[in-house]
Amino acid sequence: MAQYGLLGRNIDYSFSKDFFAKKFDQDGLKDTYQNIDLPNLDRLKDVLAKKGPFKGLNVTIPYKESIIPYLDSIDPEALAIGAVNTIKIKKNGHMTGFNTDHYGFAKSLEEWLPSLDKTALVLGTGGASKAIIYVLKALGFVVAQVSRSLSEHCMTYDDLNEKIMQQYQLIVNCTPLGTHPDTLAIPPIPYQFIDEQHVLYDLIYNPEKTEFLKLGQASKARIKNGRAMLEHQALKSWALWTSS
Repeated sequence: MAQYGLLGRNIDYSFSKDFFAKKFDQDGLKDTYQNIDLPNLDRLKDVLAKKGPFKGLNVTIPYKESIIPYLDSIDPEALAIGAVNTIKIKKNGHMTGFNTDHYGFAKSLEEWLPSLDKTALVLGTGGASKAIIYVLKALGFVVAQVSRSLSEHCMTYDDLNEKIMQQYQLIVNCTPLGTHPDTLAIPPIPYQFIDEQHVLYDLIYNPEKTEFLKLGQASKARIKNGRAMLEHQALKSWALWTSS
């Protein structure tokens, strides 16, 4: 029997625990998966030692970037992305960080790729956005990132006007705005300029249809939530944990 877990903050809503519980049951495994909810990472190794031993962990908001200094090694692709969402732990406690978010996003985007003009607005600058941008650029997209604060690499929400909105077809919400329990929150983009040419993708999966997606659908845009991405990345995590 092996033990796995999800590391994050305020993660009672999380998809991962139920997903893996069902998978273990279907596969006839006695493995377990638990949420590890931490206010910060200061006592990470103590907590893991007390609750463990663990064979693998998933990492979610807000630790996908800040977990990196706590790892013993990091996969080159995760290093290039700058974020980790999967940790493989050896029997001696050695922790290696990986990123399976980029794989999950790429798989979930496959059905739309033939019809996209390969232009994308990415909302947010956290760890999840790094994996999304990595995938989009690898696929040849022209990508613009939007943040609350102006920087060398990002425009702000105040910069978004009709001309800019019409320049980008795919709009990906990588912010936590709209997630449970604050489900009415939305990224502050000018929704009046969304139309049937747009595709709105929300990494959030709870609720199934966020206000961001509802507003897109009301303007006849195609919409997709983050459920498929999560399932693909979870299965990729499992493959890493169970590989030799």
